[in-house]
Amino acid sequence: MSEEQERIARAFHGYAGSHAAEGRWSPLNRGNRRVVEERMAATRRLLESHGPSNLHATRVLEVGCGTGGELARLTEMGADPANLVGVDLVEDRVETGRSRFPDLDLRVMNAEQLRFADGEFEVVMAITVFSSILDDAMARRVAAEITRVIKPGGWLLWYDFRYRNPRNPDVRAVTEADVRRLFPSLRGHLQAITLVPPLARRLGPLTPALYPVLSAVPRLRTHLLGLLRKPA
Repeated sequence: MSEEQERIARAFHGYAGSHAAEGRWSPLNRGNRRVVEERMAATRRLLESHGPSNLHATRVLEVGCGTGGELARLTEMGADPANLVGVDLVEDRVETGRSRFPDLDLRVMNAEQLRFADGEFEVVMAITVFSSILDDAMARRVAAEITRVIKPGGWLLWYDFRYRNPRNPDVRAVTEADVRRLFPSLRGHLQAITLVPPLARRLGPLTPALYPVLSAVPRLRTHLLGLLRKPA
């Protein structure tokens, strides 16, 4: 591994071993659940209105798949598990994912050198991937590989932080300008989404009432979501 790859692996091993982090992102927290529900509803709308006509028949790759949870959520939208492939740098995460989701094709792989043919996938997912890459050259290589394996006319499904987290030195902000620089040939709209997670987690029983009100304030939305298309 390169120095940057080792840093990324250490960071994710640290997250996995942190009970505090596990508690912060617990699905038992109403705010956390609302964050996921909002994003998945928005993702469904994007795919249905601007994405492939038949998700069930669509071959999808997730770069930085972790334990496979994001890919598994696509099956709830009609995707066929046989068409879903995930790659991740950290072997432990992939092994956990294989045990949790045996129907998914999860592989240990460096995204700087994706072992797939040009244009092999109609959709590639990058969910909170690039905010974890602090090395600009590595980010450009991963972006180039993602662009290469997207089929002409296919899509990049993007979701990542647009703000820096001052309490986490292992992540950085990825602004809309950054996304456009990384993927200059892709076209599409990016929308701000997701209420500031520490705030969302504190809403408790008032989550149904307060989450939509607070998330209507643009500056309180911490992520960008979009479906960017590769020219046919």
